[in-house]
Formats: sequence, C-alpha cells, structure tokens
Amino acid sequence: MAGPAEQPFVPSVLGTREHWDAAYERELQTFQDIGDAGEIWFGEESVVRIIRWLEKHGVPLDSSVLDIGTGNGVLLVELAKSGYVNLTGIDYSPSAIQLSEKVREKEGMSNIKLKVEDFLAPSAELSGFDICIDKGTFDAISLNPDDAAGKQQQYVRSLCRVLKPQGFFLITSCNWTKEELLNEFREGFEILEELPTPKFCFGGRIGNSVTALVFQRKKTRPSILDKLD
Repeated sequence: MAGPAEQPFVPSVLGTREHWDAAYERELQTFQDIGDAGEIWFGEESVVRIIRWLEKHGVPLDSSVLDIGTGNGVLLVELAKSGYVNLTGIDYSPSAIQLSEKVREKEGMSNIKLKVEDFLAPSAELSGFDICIDKGTFDAISLNPDDAAGKQQQYVRSLCRVLKPQGFFLITSCNWTKEELLNEFREGFEILEELPTPKFCFGGRIGNSVTALVFQRKKTRPSILDKLD
C-alpha cells in the first residue's frame, strides 16, 4: 500500500453516505422486526480488546469517550455495562443514530448520548474528549470516491479538534497497516501501543488482517501570547 500522497484504495460505495444510509435503514427495519442489532464491526473481540486496554491502564470510568461512526451503538452499550458513564456516539447517518437509540433503549442505557454528526465537519460542542474510538470509520473515509486523501487529512484535523491534548485515540482498521497509520497520524499524535489482533498465515508468511493501535495526542506547545499572560 502507498502512503497518504497516493490513494492506496480503490474508491467504493462503502465510502459513501448513501451506502451507509441504506445499510442502516435495512438494519433499523431488521431491529424493529426481530430485535437484532446487526453486525459488530471486527467482531466481539474488537470490543473486548478496547475495554481490556481501558481497564488495564486504569482509565477513569467518568472519562469522556467519543465513538466516531457509532453505527448501531453496541460498543457504547458494552462500555456502559463495564461502568463507563460519560459516553457519546456520533454518526453521519440518521438511520444509524435511530438504530443506536433503539439499541440503547432496549439495553436500558439512557445515559449514552447520541448525535447525528459528520466527523469531518464537527459542531462546536463536539470537543474536549479524553478518549476517541474508531472501528472502521477511517477505513470507510479512505474509500470515498470524492477526494479520499483530502478527507483523510480533514479527519486528522477534526481529531485534533475534538480530542484533548494527551487524550487517547484507539483505532481499529482492516485497510491500513501499522506503518501506514503511523504515517497518517504523524502530525499531532504519537503511538503508545499496538494491540494484539488475530493472525493468519499465507505462503509461509504471518500477518494480521486487522490493525489496532493506541495513539496519544501530543501536548500543544504554548504560544507567545500564552507566555505573555
């Protein structure tokens, strides 16, 4: 795969809002019909992996957490079951938020906040989070047929805007390798840890089908005006 200067992925409908609106409309109807919340992106082990990391590092239960591209909201429900109390999920698909609201209601997790938001154009109140989590949203943005590279850069700018300095960013991807993600988030972030993911063997070589990394936002340098105060 190539770096950010080149678009390494073939554009796909998976990168369009129309695709996700239609997909979540179907999942919403399925939930209303049989109560099935739909697919958990990257499987249940991806949720367990995130919660284990938070618990291992003693992240306080009242830390503000943002789920970027929350989909059906199942990750937030599991975080709430683990004791986390300051949870927000956003998705640019209204159908996804409708679905996550119904899942939240079914699970009795009324304290989870849900909003229709485009992360590439975040509202002013979307800021100051201790932790941001992404499971597949950056992947989808990378497949957008309309200037995916520009949208990837905007994603990083938005992340810097909504995440506190020294806040944590946990990303799970099936499109990007560790080295590529390090390059994409080199401005303003430093790698803390690579989380273990399932491995496969092909042609005598061992690899990972999924990459899961933890970044920390770097401290912002004080400006000259700050020093004069």
